[in-house]
Amino acid sequence: MDSASFQWLLFLEVFTLMILTRAQLPGTWELLVPNAGIASMHTAVTRFNTVVLLDRTNIGPSRKMLPKGHCRFDPKEVVLKRDCYAHSVLFDPQTKQIRPLMILTDTWCSSGQFLPDGTLLHTGGALDGFTKIRKFEPCELNGSCDWVELDNVKLSEGRWYATNQILPDGSVIVVGGRGANTVEYYPPRNGAVSFPFLSEMEDNQMDNLYPYIHLLPNGHLFIFANNKAVLYDHATNRVIRDYPPLDGGPRNYPSAGSSAMLALEGDYSTAVIVVCGGAQYGAFIEKSTDSPAHGSCGRIVAMSPDPVWEMETMPLGRIMGDMVILPTGEVLIINGAQAGTQGFEMASNPCLYPLLYRPDQPAGLRFMTLNPGTVPRLYHSTANLLPDGRVLLAGSNPHYFYKFNAEFPTELRIEAFSPEYLSPDRANVRPVIEEIPDTVRYGEVFNVLISVSLPVVEIVQVNLGSAPFATHSFSQGQRLVKLTVTPSVPDVSGRYRIGCTAPPNGAVAPPGYYMVFAVNQGVPSVARWVHLVK
Repeated sequence: MDSASFQWLLFLEVFTLMILTRAQLPGTWELLVPNAGIASMHTAVTRFNTVVLLDRTNIGPSRKMLPKGHCRFDPKEVVLKRDCYAHSVLFDPQTKQIRPLMILTDTWCSSGQFLPDGTLLHTGGALDGFTKIRKFEPCELNGSCDWVELDNVKLSEGRWYATNQILPDGSVIVVGGRGANTVEYYPPRNGAVSFPFLSEMEDNQMDNLYPYIHLLPNGHLFIFANNKAVLYDHATNRVIRDYPPLDGGPRNYPSAGSSAMLALEGDYSTAVIVVCGGAQYGAFIEKSTDSPAHGSCGRIVAMSPDPVWEMETMPLGRIMGDMVILPTGEVLIINGAQAGTQGFEMASNPCLYPLLYRPDQPAGLRFMTLNPGTVPRLYHSTANLLPDGRVLLAGSNPHYFYKFNAEFPTELRIEAFSPEYLSPDRANVRPVIEEIPDTVRYGEVFNVLISVSLPVVEIVQVNLGSAPFATHSFSQGQRLVKLTVTPSVPDVSGRYRIGCTAPPNGAVAPPGYYMVFAVNQGVPSVARWVHLVK
């Protein structure tokens, strides 16, 4: 496509969306804080309804100081050998309070996952963080929890741009990384295990970094890198299926697509994976900031005996979009750009319009364009579902250091996007969870008690949402599980009792803390945290 044609297409896209905006597209935006102190490269929501924001340590001065006497000393550090700035913070979206956290080793392009006890496991990074394992045991915002660097254990191989996924037994697999075509586990097993698929998928601009990993309900792993996927048996460390290639070019870092596994439901015998967006091959090598992004998506039934990719097209091409599974099972696609690639100062034309992907609609009608934001969220930005149903947006720093006098400056603002289900005209059907167990076991039958302003007229869903680790346009460990429920029964107080059956095993939902939402007529409650245990 020549430059004139590309510019004309961009004009048509912008003109069309301007008309749509006047028609008041769904969703609303809210500025939570104007200055979080750091630009979040990695973000995770804890069971205390707080949010861990994490940048990298060799970024130079942030805009948040550590408490007095807590400076970090590193004689090898080029920018700040005595660093008194925070590079991680704990944020409370309700009170807007921010508390600095102290990270000791470099977390640049690292990976993470919550363990069954609610502790955030964090692995790898660059430089002195290359083989590091860290933990963050969450607490209330006014508590004293902080990052702990483990000294008695480290990664078998350095991990930079790796992906973590919790497994059915509660252990975590760590996959890939730059120059690391292996997998390993936490707690450690027998060191790093060769995984040739990653080396096979590496091209001359990499495109096999931050692989997309989804734990299927049969216990195996769907692992996608570049433009292909395999089914991996982590128990025997072998590939048991090769999936057909996905058309449209490379999708992983640095080509900047995204992926999500759709909600698991029914008898949990199927799983559908969606991969969307990406950069033109070669954009990273050529440092082309104006190469148009792909608008294509592939959708595949991963456990089908004869899986094939069903192709769809988004209304806009997009790189660096985040795919967030909402409590309803719909997928929000947000953040990113319409041209360029991942990397420092290598993208342009911010994609300010979120999309709603509605999996149950017919092909060709699944995408809905939503109300645009105003803050560009490009490289190193994140999106996370909050327990109240909003989506938190943080980060965007397309520069090597913090840089505020640029076309796309380092972004310290934190926003929240409210999907249409939170609009005031739906408040009367929004349920409130009045009673729910704090802990449930696999296969357990339990009751959830809800209240609703208007009478319940259809089945109320009860859905479990994980708290993933979001970084580089992929949410590690993200899943939504729709429970088997009975019709709601009103009691004498006017509340409704719903019988629920917990997931049958750790392949459907690994052990850990989940946000549990009651969903009435497409409107979710505020979630309650429930501990799913063996």
